[in-house]
Amino acid sequence: MDDLIDDDPGGSGPGNAPEFTVSEISGAVKRSIESGFSHVRVRGEIGRLSRPRSGHVYLDLKDDRSVLASVIWKGVATRLRHPPEEGMEVVATGRLTTFAGQSKYQLVIEDLRPAGAGALMAMLEKRRAALAAEGLFDAARKQDLPFLPRVIGVVTSPSGAVIRDILHRLRDRFPRHVLIWPVAVQGERCAPEVARAIQGFNALPEDGPVPRPDLLIVARGGGQSRGSVGVQRGNRRARRR
Repeated sequence: MDDLIDDDPGGSGPGNAPEFTVSEISGAVKRSIESGFSHVRVRGEIGRLSRPRSGHVYLDLKDDRSVLASVIWKGVATRLRHPPEEGMEVVATGRLTTFAGQSKYQLVIEDLRPAGAGALMAMLEKRRAALAAEGLFDAARKQDLPFLPRVIGVVTSPSGAVIRDILHRLRDRFPRHVLIWPVAVQGERCAPEVARAIQGFNALPEDGPVPRPDLLIVARGGGQSRGSVGVQRGNRRARRR
């Protein structure tokens, strides 16, 4: 802000201090914050969290004394490996910026990760408990997978690394007839498209022109990243990572 400060040691009082417009002060503060905090890592607990229809994620990072308003733009939010949840302790990487025309600042998050293995395990245990409460792990819902399936249906992105990994492993171990149902594997379209693909495969008649898969693989990731794979037979599902 040195460009706005004009020291006048010889002045006779406040009346000689330079005058600035509100916009000049706001712009100087914005430049100072954005240049001084262009890349920061902040550890804190996620407080208030909202996901409007725009796809952006708005949240508070807090500790026992302060709260930092933060935002994750839609393009970044769809790529996060661990979606934010209230009460989750995280390390956020991003940059500070100010609102144009307002005396407020926020952290624009470019990466978000659980704060250590303990936080990650706590998040996974919370999710496991929620799925168990829905009865998804009940023994009655489980079904043995075929030892050597004749037809395998794969629900994934046709252009991702994971489908290449799957086809490569099948060719190496035991070639089988593979059907691919293309879906989005991230973003708002992912869940409904995956659900429709599973329903579509299950609806195929066993003696129809398109063979009905003996099992389904729902997958994302692959290549250099750790993928996530779900294996399903019929309408009952066993998940493994």
